Amino acid sequence: MPTMRYFTILTGLTLFLLSAAEDLSQHVDVFMGSEGGGNDFPGATRPFGMVKLGPDLLQSGTDAYSGYLPTGEFSGFSMMHEQGTGGAPKYGTVSQLPLVGNISDPLSNITVARDGTDQGSVGYYKAQTGQGVEVELSASSRAGIYRYNYPIGSVTNVLIDVSHVLPSFRGQGLGQNYKGGNLTIFQDGHYEGQGTYDNGWNEAPDWTIYFCGHFDSTATSNKTYTAAGSAGSVEQPDGEVSSSSGSTRIGGLFTFSDTEVISRVGISWISTEQACDNVDREIPKGTKFASVVDDAVSEWNTKVLSKIKTTSTDETSLSLLYTSLYFMHLIPTNQTGENPGWKSNEPYYQDIFTFWDLFRCSTALMQVLQPTAYEEQIRSLIDIWRHDGYLPDARSSNYNGRTQGGSNADNILADAYVKGVRGQVNWQDGYRAMVEDAEITPANYPVDPMASDSSTHQGRGALPDWLNLGYITPRFSRAVTRAVEYACNDFGLYQVASGLGKEDDARKYLNRSRNWRNHWNPNQTSLGFSGFVVPRNADGFIATDPLKDGGYWGDPYYEASSWAYSWNDVHDMKHLVELMGGAETVVQRLDTVFSKGIFDSTNEPMFNLPYLYNYVDRQDLSVSQSRKVAKGDYHTDPSGLPGNSDAGAMQTWLLWNMIGLYPITGQTTFLIHSPWFESMTIDLGDGKKLEITSTGGDGNGDSDYYVQSLKVNRKAWAQNWLTWEDVFADGGTLEFELGPTAVNWTSGALPPSPASE
Repeated sequence: MPTMRYFTILTGLTLFLLSAAEDLSQHVDVFMGSEGGGNDFPGATRPFGMVKLGPDLLQSGTDAYSGYLPTGEFSGFSMMHEQGTGGAPKYGTVSQLPLVGNISDPLSNITVARDGTDQGSVGYYKAQTGQGVEVELSASSRAGIYRYNYPIGSVTNVLIDVSHVLPSFRGQGLGQNYKGGNLTIFQDGHYEGQGTYDNGWNEAPDWTIYFCGHFDSTATSNKTYTAAGSAGSVEQPDGEVSSSSGSTRIGGLFTFSDTEVISRVGISWISTEQACDNVDREIPKGTKFASVVDDAVSEWNTKVLSKIKTTSTDETSLSLLYTSLYFMHLIPTNQTGENPGWKSNEPYYQDIFTFWDLFRCSTALMQVLQPTAYEEQIRSLIDIWRHDGYLPDARSSNYNGRTQGGSNADNILADAYVKGVRGQVNWQDGYRAMVEDAEITPANYPVDPMASDSSTHQGRGALPDWLNLGYITPRFSRAVTRAVEYACNDFGLYQVASGLGKEDDARKYLNRSRNWRNHWNPNQTSLGFSGFVVPRNADGFIATDPLKDGGYWGDPYYEASSWAYSWNDVHDMKHLVELMGGAETVVQRLDTVFSKGIFDSTNEPMFNLPYLYNYVDRQDLSVSQSRKVAKGDYHTDPSGLPGNSDAGAMQTWLLWNMIGLYPITGQTTFLIHSPWFESMTIDLGDGKKLEITSTGGDGNGDSDYYVQSLKVNRKAWAQNWLTWEDVFADGGTLEFELGPTAVNWTSGALPPSPASE
């Protein structure tokens, strides 16, 4: 499904025309990764925008995680969605649906067919309904604009359904519920209201969203309706309806004589007054639809896409580059000033899906590309701890949850600390928040039916075993995953404690970061290799089959096998190499991961595996294996991602591959592999830049990509890693010489393994 630029779709747009080189949004395909399980959101939004305006497709038995499906019928076009997630849908709230004809029962779960193929580009979405209505969408940060064109001579309507949410068909108890709300249509024709909902992937309790809508055409009639059970819709004559429970649905139907209808809607987590202020400020009356699209394109170009420039002219590579940049900036949502939970002068970001997905490489790239926003995000995490008691590992609708493995916000804070994020961050509070994760077991409420043994909402639910035994027994679900990740989390505490001069704490947490070793069974074998992390209890190790032991919420391993999790504690990599039998065996073992089809590019616990050859001085194999994954599993089509985007996790992995570096979270270390392009410039903010050049390659990363030599900041470089201070803190240069065959260009020290020293 090719992306169509909005200026080729819409007639009458007055654009500030940019040259092809400046308008980098022309390389973004908003449908890339929207199918095949990628679940990318293709609708209209702004960087970190609260409004994500797009279609909600209904197809029985199929979850529309971001609202979009390539098939099905439209149940609405709503203001709120997540980006690239799995698990279960979230939001699909503040919805409109254009309808043609006389509507006698508007709250009867009406859907309309799709006609043709949806189209879209940055800041713009277009669809055609089976009733002949053309729907066009655009958005600001906290408001959205709809443009409807109806068939000439038809009765034209817009349905507002307060009870509308994205449903879930997976049967896991994660479906969202409408709990009640209200809707008032005022004499001037605008409407205000609110809806309360619960559940979704993070099992959130009740949350309320407020809305304020205007039509730029005068309605010939407007009516409010209620519907209870199967009794059908009942018209309410006074223009105001409310429901104290989800058993009574409410909505409104606006009818027009115009064939073109413009709708402008603001949302707020605080009040209808603030929702009205948001739409009046961001998309006031008289705003041209085209100008909202133009502003969106300009904002994406200025704030996001221009952060990376390349001289490449290959459209496939440019599309992968700029589409990936786009999708990694959809969430978290910047809700500063829109926090219903507490009043604070700190920034507020939420919609975190999830740090389990993001900590390995996404947050590191966010710091590189968006240092100001990233500092705000760090401050927001700490402020969530101040008021909610724990750092979030995931968060949506202003509630923490669900925690899949460790308390991986600890990794995020440690990474930011060692890379010099200071500004207005209160690091004493940040460290206290990390200590809370490391020492205080969270209450197991509400109980997660898929993992009832301990809390999945925040913190470390399996702390009792971790603190008392130094390992985690099977009485706790996901025991091995948690142990591996708790060790990484404790290493993060060691890093921050060291920097703050807390020497006793630093020693304690460094020792605890080695406790993953207590799950290492040297006698567990698979495919001729010995030694894997396995479940254990007081009686000893529990046998497993590393080729088949990957599991889910109630199992020892979460979403990956022991073949993956045995490599995850890279802060202790030197010791891990020794446990596996030395460098030669490690090479053979990594080769087996790829040759036997064990590697799974859809799963974050395997993100680092292609790059671990650097730890045994085989940088050439890191290059070849990671390039095979990048070029083989990522494509410029609607099914172009190997798995869920996971809030941009997949896209940031690809971006690091293009850059030629890979971050080791919680350390200042970046592993060196090989860049794609002859020239790439990364804007680091404050006038600083990282310039990456290569000679001898094919200029597109398809061949001749082995490193022959490297200069860092104009000086010859002989180690296969570098640090934040080398090229990111103040900017720098990387000059690669590439070639068709591997050569031994490294003679320096191997990457650090701080816990092994």
